[in-house]
Amino acid sequence: MPSLRHKMPEQSAEKRRSNFSEVALGYTADTAQAEASRCLQCKTSPCRQGCPVEVNIPAFIKHIKDGQMDAAIQEIKHKNNLPAVCGRVCPQENQCEKHCVLAKRGQSVAIGRLERFAADHGQTHDNGAHPALKESLGKVAVIGAGPAGLTAAGDLAGLGYQVTVYEALHAPGGVLIYGIPEFRLPKDIVRKEIDSLKQKGVTIEVNAIAGKTFTIDELISEQGFDAVFIGTGAGLPHFMDIPGENLNGVYSANEFLTRVNLMKAYQFPATATPVHVGKNVAVVGAGNVAMDAARTSLRLGAENVYIVYRRSEDEIPARSEELEHAKEEGIQFHLLTAPVKINGNDKNWVTSLECIRMQLGEPDQSGRRRPLPLEGSNFELPVDTVIMAIGQGPNPLVQQTTPGLAVNKHGNITADEAGFTSKEGVFAGGDIVTGAATVILAMGAGKKAAAAIHDYVQGKKARNHG
Repeated sequence: MPSLRHKMPEQSAEKRRSNFSEVALGYTADTAQAEASRCLQCKTSPCRQGCPVEVNIPAFIKHIKDGQMDAAIQEIKHKNNLPAVCGRVCPQENQCEKHCVLAKRGQSVAIGRLERFAADHGQTHDNGAHPALKESLGKVAVIGAGPAGLTAAGDLAGLGYQVTVYEALHAPGGVLIYGIPEFRLPKDIVRKEIDSLKQKGVTIEVNAIAGKTFTIDELISEQGFDAVFIGTGAGLPHFMDIPGENLNGVYSANEFLTRVNLMKAYQFPATATPVHVGKNVAVVGAGNVAMDAARTSLRLGAENVYIVYRRSEDEIPARSEELEHAKEEGIQFHLLTAPVKINGNDKNWVTSLECIRMQLGEPDQSGRRRPLPLEGSNFELPVDTVIMAIGQGPNPLVQQTTPGLAVNKHGNITADEAGFTSKEGVFAGGDIVTGAATVILAMGAGKKAAAAIHDYVQGKKARNHG
């Protein structure tokens, strides 16, 4: 049994920094089976503790080891409606793989890479045969076609509900389509996952804005939905409130990545899209979104791309794989550095980012050491584009147009672990409840809410017929 996991082949850094094709190329069947053979098939399955959607990880890995690829993907799909997505963007190192026994002896089994392999096999070998739709147990509306909404919709359709998903943008997928770049998550992969949900009976209506096109109350009182799940995510970008943020050339990462993804700038230079990048780009922040924005800028022709982050590398929140890929591609890091002002010219275009050096003090409430400014250490970073990637908050439209729906001080919908909100028949989960988090946590919330909605609707029907 090898002690080290099998590497996944990928494009060279030199080649990939000028294209939007997927960086990681995936396992072959032989490599996947060899990696699956490393799994100890622990009786206690500690890896499952770290999976928010409760996939039976040892079972699907054993199927791969035995060459039963169809059985492997079917096992995953019992719990996970978006396996090809999760195999690519889940932070497995902090979830399932963190609990793998082999992690203590060397390197954990590459659970995410095996999930990706099984999912890709399933998409490639789909024979078009799908189970017949069950008799409808009721009608459920889902607001938002992102990870939480799609997961809830898939689970409810599987249980036998008539599900309609309402999406404000012109394409379903949420952050999977408009947020994550093509080189990390190809859109064809997402579309195939969504097609699979449609084959389960899920209806998706796009360009349908909850709070504008219709209200939550209208869905229940006029359209006869038994329950509503809200999974609208966190789409309202945060800014630093420093001088110069209104200059031309300043983006939120949300706006920048949305423009690139929805207007097909990833097909650059074949597709002309109005996305200004410039030669020198500063990305403020160091999460996965910041790495996505920085690496996208590089692929769109920027000569120098800087990550500006106020803490040290030890505190960087991005996945280690994304950080390493960014370094390999030539992204430059200004650590322990905080912006204080954005400077512009007489035509209001960005010319530089004024920063101050930082040092780390005592840990704050987050447990991370607090960054403190070093007085007199200001310097200017010559850039013509600044991208703010410091987090997002909730879009308030649904909350403002839904009487009786409680929210917290940040504007997030208040819901319990199962997704129950303060309003009868209305459930919520994912980033709209927790604030911006990961795809898999949003999916976990959607799964819990689907189970709670099923209990609620059937309980209500039983009482009405009692």
